[in-house]
Amino acid sequence: MRVALFVPGGVDQSGTDRVIPALLALIDRLARRHAVFVLALTLAPAAARYELLGATVHDVGAGPGRRRRALSVLADEHRLKPFDVFHAFWAQGTGSLAAIAGWRHRTPVVLHLSGGEMAAIPDIKYGQRQSTRGRLALRLAVAGARRITVASAPMAAAAKSLGITVRRIPLGVALDRWPPAAPRPRDPARPARLLHVADLNRVKDQDTLLRAAALLRNANIPFRLDIAGCDTLNGAVQESARRLGLSEVVTFHGRLRYPDLHALAVRADLHLLTSRHEAGPMAVLEAALVGVPTVGTRVGHVAEWDPTAAVAVPIGDFEGLARATASVLTDDGRRMRLATAARDRAMAEHADITASRFEDLYSEVAAPHMAHA
Repeated sequence: MRVALFVPGGVDQSGTDRVIPALLALIDRLARRHAVFVLALTLAPAAARYELLGATVHDVGAGPGRRRRALSVLADEHRLKPFDVFHAFWAQGTGSLAAIAGWRHRTPVVLHLSGGEMAAIPDIKYGQRQSTRGRLALRLAVAGARRITVASAPMAAAAKSLGITVRRIPLGVALDRWPPAAPRPRDPARPARLLHVADLNRVKDQDTLLRAAALLRNANIPFRLDIAGCDTLNGAVQESARRLGLSEVVTFHGRLRYPDLHALAVRADLHLLTSRHEAGPMAVLEAALVGVPTVGTRVGHVAEWDPTAAVAVPIGDFEGLARATASVLTDDGRRMRLATAARDRAMAEHADITASRFEDLYSEVAAPHMAHA
């Protein structure tokens, strides 16, 4: 089968920097059995074409006319050998572009709603449905898709509320790049190792994280908090940590390469997630696979795993987050039960299974198309 993936980025030529591991895992697996072409709408200074994990990537680059160039590149590829299916990740930009290409080339489209397409959080200016343009782009992407998928039950519920029919297919973790580990008892003689993996931005809500951490410190619960992610707020989160007196117990690691992030996760006792919105947070799956359960806000996998494989608290509830974290840390039997259940869930939906389910979907939508080709 010949498959074109539409992505907004995350497929840098290095294969290590500025990448989205879940996308790389899917590309790697699909390219073992299919001809895969990746159309990337990044903001790179110039267009580029290169091979990555067995697929051909064409990055259209920044500048005016990106969408026009993307459609032209795709048309050239389609003339060389027709595609059987287009698969778009995220609705705005890539999803709407895939819809146009699908109609133009009479090729079925699969759309994966991967982020804030159905969200609207005005106070932090987050979510595609905040603007008329964003809502129209979502409608276009949905109208042009033969099948639509999401990563978690909360995303499926959001889609249902908008009259969108979806299937749940989480983007799983590649076990060959993120080796699993069994849950481990915590040594109560040392400070608890807490982990937070997310870029520093408003939707990830590190304010809630740090205020909860301050309450833990005031309750005399010894801990170290490792924060890994790119800083998009120009030091504001670090300044908040200093203001709250947390500098001695919080370490900001910045964006880490995947092996370094894995090493950090393996050392953790508990993963904390404080996002105001998530589609299917990979950090929850990655932590689970190395035996680390999550306490977090009621979004994405945390919401659907609570209470047996994760602990969920209301969005923005730093006091509830602190109480739940303390409760898990002071009951290691419970923490181990959460860790075991979370690992089982993540193992049941790893990257090989994700690829297989998407392949089944491709066959489903492409069969009628190929029969009439």
